[in-house]
Amino acid sequence: MSPDGDIIDCVHKRKQPALDHPLLKDHKIQRVPPERPKFMMEQKMRNYSSSSDGGRGAWQTWHRTGHCPKGTVPVRRTTVDDVLRAKSLYHFGRKQRRLPVATSSVDAPDVVSGNGHEHAIAYTGGTQEVYGAKATINVWDPSIQVVNEFSLSQIWVLSGSFDGSDLNSIEAGWQTNNKIAIGAAISPVSSISSEQFDITILIWKDPRKGNWWLGFGDNTLVGYWPAELFTHLADHATMVEFGGEIVNTRSDGAHTSTQMGSGHFADDGFGKSSYFRNLEVVDSDNSLSSVESISTLAENTNCYNIKSSSNAEWGTHFYYGGPGNNPKCP
Repeated sequence: MSPDGDIIDCVHKRKQPALDHPLLKDHKIQRVPPERPKFMMEQKMRNYSSSSDGGRGAWQTWHRTGHCPKGTVPVRRTTVDDVLRAKSLYHFGRKQRRLPVATSSVDAPDVVSGNGHEHAIAYTGGTQEVYGAKATINVWDPSIQVVNEFSLSQIWVLSGSFDGSDLNSIEAGWQTNNKIAIGAAISPVSSISSEQFDITILIWKDPRKGNWWLGFGDNTLVGYWPAELFTHLADHATMVEFGGEIVNTRSDGAHTSTQMGSGHFADDGFGKSSYFRNLEVVDSDNSLSSVESISTLAENTNCYNIKSSSNAEWGTHFYYGGPGNNPKCP
């Protein structure tokens, strides 16, 4: 039992629910993890004692009361509230089909737009071959107006048809109301004008077996997405997106007050605005390189916005977020 009320079941690795997927009927669990991607140049050690350099690391709340034994997988127990947040039992646990935002650019990001989903994201070009991505993400606990809305901050690794008809995506980050047991709460979280906390997420493709791995922090391996699940991502990704997403249901006829990030706009900066820093991608030789050029997108900058920059300590980075409903976002 986690201090926040979550129940974590320690499930034998061969009985984990993921293996019930029909495409994984004959899947053999990869016991030896692949080599983690290394930065092409030895990175300068960062001293985080100064608030201008970054935030402290956050981890999972349930670890305060215990850990799962070797050979098992931590699985957060589904609650009634989890099911009620879905539109129906049919939609529970399903990803919504992604539809592209209206734009004339061939390198436009693939996002769910027009169904109440709003974003503030940075994205790479859609023509390069990408084998993973890494970023450090500021952790907050944004407020949600109604139960079936959400606010998330994550990395999307994408490949396929960007009209949404045949797209593979891998996504990892943090989300309010689906708080790795996967789905369990991350703590501590940041506070306005106070101590900042962040997490580092790494997604990369095993060059030998083709599985896509998820790393957390410097040394923790969460697990992997088996290669059998993918068509386009069986080879490589073509785009990476970083940033925030919310759902605006307009439940009372006005724009939702669900917050993105910290609930502050990007211009408020460190300690108030949420950030992604040290954006990196994995190349074909399993090496990490800094993202040198990004584009940004926010559908309604009066509700949520994004502002990118670059420096020696944080590399390519950006602030993003917003409060949602306000006088300029009715």
